[in-house]
Amino acid sequence: MCPTLLEDARLYAILLKYDGDLAAEARGLGCVCGGVLHSARYARKPRGSAEIAFPEGYDRRDSFCCSEDGCRRRTTPASLRFLGRKVYLGAVVTLVTAMKHGVSGRRAAALRAAVGVSRQTLARWRTWWTEVFVATAFWQLARAQLSPPVSVDGLPASLLERFEGAGTIEGLVRLLDFIKPLTTTRGGEHKSMGR
Repeated sequence: MCPTLLEDARLYAILLKYDGDLAAEARGLGCVCGGVLHSARYARKPRGSAEIAFPEGYDRRDSFCCSEDGCRRRTTPASLRFLGRKVYLGAVVTLVTAMKHGVSGRRAAALRAAVGVSRQTLARWRTWWTEVFVATAFWQLARAQLSPPVSVDGLPASLLERFEGAGTIEGLVRLLDFIKPLTTTRGGEHKSMGR
């Protein structure tokens, strides 16, 4: 499941489209002070899928800056592509961590070759999902919507299984859409999960 989805260029096109829609919505709302928002996109170096030719603009994070003197507040909308400030793509962090069979030495070497992630980084991601993610205010509220309860030890795979189309691009997009509040400081807490 994991390598196939991460190699499918349609995934990245869909995520870019969703992020564009989220950016347009955020810009349309304007600044909290009533000012107009101007584009202030910044560069990102998406890691985790060296074999894919990303769509144009994929390496830019949408962000806006208020036009009002004295305010200049930055607004960065939620994202389905980027999981907060992490350098690896959200889809990579989610799918690679969701692998059900653990990480043997051979599998870690295969993942390193496929997405450029070390065994130590995999361990940090696993810790983030099972300790940091479950302690966020977002998860404390969101988990109440899921019955029966999601297995914390099985995260993120146990969460992915709750979305229609689990194991498909659509299922992954639904999960990334669900956790998007964690991709910006307005909607969630930024807690380190490693690179």
